[in-house]
Order: sequence, then structure tokens, then C-alpha cells
Amino acid sequence: NGMLDALDACIMDHQFNCGSVAALERIKHPISVARRIMEKTPHVMLVGEGAQQFAVAQGFPLEPNKLSPDAEKAYREWLKTSEYKPVPNIENTGNKKVGPVGGPQNHDTIAMLTFDATGNLSGSCTTSGMGFKMRGRLGDSPIIGAGLFVDNEVGAAAATGQGEDVIRMAGAHTVVELMRQGLSPTAACRAAVERVAKIKGVSAKDIQVCFIAVNNQGQHGAFALQKGFSYAVCNAANQKQLLTCDYLLK
Repeated sequence: NGMLDALDACIMDHQFNCGSVAALERIKHPISVARRIMEKTPHVMLVGEGAQQFAVAQGFPLEPNKLSPDAEKAYREWLKTSEYKPVPNIENTGNKKVGPVGGPQNHDTIAMLTFDATGNLSGSCTTSGMGFKMRGRLGDSPIIGAGLFVDNEVGAAAATGQGEDVIRMAGAHTVVELMRQGLSPTAACRAAVERVAKIKGVSAKDIQVCFIAVNNQGQHGAFALQKGFSYAVCNAANQKQLLTCDYLLK
């Protein structure tokens, strides 16, 4: 309907404290609002107009309620067909026709997991969701247990990709529970991806789902449904690596 994308985010610490915001409009940093919900309220999730009111009360400025010229142009072009059919990992294809930052239909989720010097885990997950999505649509990113889950005794996990399919199998929570059963972070992520593929059947080839995980020993891993997913790792010495993870559909 030509309105600005609503934003979603969640955050969780090592003591099961968590905060989440969904369908947040005109606020630039939803993850910061999610943290305020965690720290300043007795609630876990605020949504829509109430979330915006809370954010403003906490001092977050309202952004202009209008599309940028590039976004307006992309929206008008999309209206010609009104078709939503994202291409998995389009940001890695080198296709320059899809618009800025990977194309208007393909803004990935940003998920982060931390293992600190005291051995405590935490995580966050934030997204703008699908481009041209139906107003009110939510994916997995703001849902504790789907887009993100942290259990300090076991590990932490987060997801990116087609949110509906992550929600269906409680993705991040599933990965953590698989680590509880003794699987490594990579093996747990793979088992969760295999479950997504089993649920989707032949249509699995049309989507992308990826999981990242870290266990309570600081070991990390990831696994994807399709080729093309990479994740970054940074240690206490600020040494950084960009790693390409293995994938299921070959």
C-alpha cells in the first residue's frame, strides 16, 4: 500500500531476560527499542502503535513518514505486477539490476550472538522483513524461540531467511535444544535446516533459511538451506573472519 516498512527486532540475555518489538513504524533503531522493553518494562513484546508510543516516550525520534525517491520508484515499478518472488541470496549474484543493497525485495535479517569474557551468552535479531510485504506481516525475527533463543547452560542460536518457515519449526529454539542433546553448533544448525527442508518438500528449492549458533564453550557454527550464506566472526582481539557455511541443497 506504499507505506514505509515496519521494523521488527528482539534481544535476549544470559538470564532469560528478553525484549521484542514488532510492526514498529517510523523508528530507526528497533533493536534499541527492544532493549528498552527488556530493561524498562515487565513485558517481553510490544507491537504496532503501542510500540511506537513507548519508543517516543523513551526519547526515540519519529522519522518522516514518506518513502525516499529510490524506494518510491521501486514501489511504483513493483505495482506493475504486484508479484512477490524473492531470489535466495540475490545479494551474492552480482545482479546490478535489483536495486541498492541487494534489491528492494531482499533485505536480509541481521542476527548477532555474543559469548563474553565471563562465559555468558546473549543475542539480538533485527529486520525490515520482506520488501512489499502485506501490512501487519511478521516473520520470525521478533519472536523469541523462532528468530532468536539463548540458554546460557547450552548455547544461543539465531535465524535468517524465510521467516514463516523458521516460525513453523521454532527454529532458534530447535537449534539450542539440539545442542543440548550433544550436537555441535554446526551439526545442530544442519539438523534444523534438514527439518525445514522436510517440512517444505519440493518447494524448499524456492526459499533460503540459515541458522547461526554458538555453544557455552564459545564454539560457533552455521548451516544454510541454499548455497551463498556467509557469517562473520570477531574475537576478543578484534580479529575478524568472514566464513562461508555449508548448505543442504547441492
